[in-house]
Amino acid sequence: MILTDQQILAEIERGNIVIEPYDRACLGTNSYDVHLGRYLATYRDPVLDARKHNEIDVFEIPEEGFVLQPGTLYLGVTEEYTESHAHVPFLEGKSSVGRLGIDIHATAGKGDIGFCNTWTLEISVSMPVRVYHLMPVGQLIYFAVQGNVETFYNRKANAKYNERTVKPVESMMWKNQF
Repeated sequence: MILTDQQILAEIERGNIVIEPYDRACLGTNSYDVHLGRYLATYRDPVLDARKHNEIDVFEIPEEGFVLQPGTLYLGVTEEYTESHAHVPFLEGKSSVGRLGIDIHATAGKGDIGFCNTWTLEISVSMPVRVYHLMPVGQLIYFAVQGNVETFYNRKANAKYNERTVKPVESMMWKNQF
């Protein structure tokens, strides 16, 4: 079941959903709009290695915007910090963003119960497109769950993305054992 606007508001009041900054105008019928944060990042190396720490260069989006180029993976971040303590959050791109040829996530659209952070975006484009800080970029949809949670994400010893940040976070795949 997907939460409606009234259910999202009720869960915010209960403290089960946290969105900072929160703007009532961003609440849709069954989602909440999130915005592109101030920072983007690109990987330094032209070949990424899943077993090593691939470092990134972080830069601020200038006031005149920044032109994303095809063939480059950009890591972005949501302006909004979120917490979800009782629902599974899903981040999807806004249709207006998709119609510009922008994908905001490659595979990481689902969050976990207990995820407390900004969302790192895996941005790719099909043609050059200029983006701006604070442009609407996605929408959070909250799903109800059945049953009790044994371990919330923010309490997992091996959770790799718990450190609160306003900047994009590179892949931590290298921390896995394989």
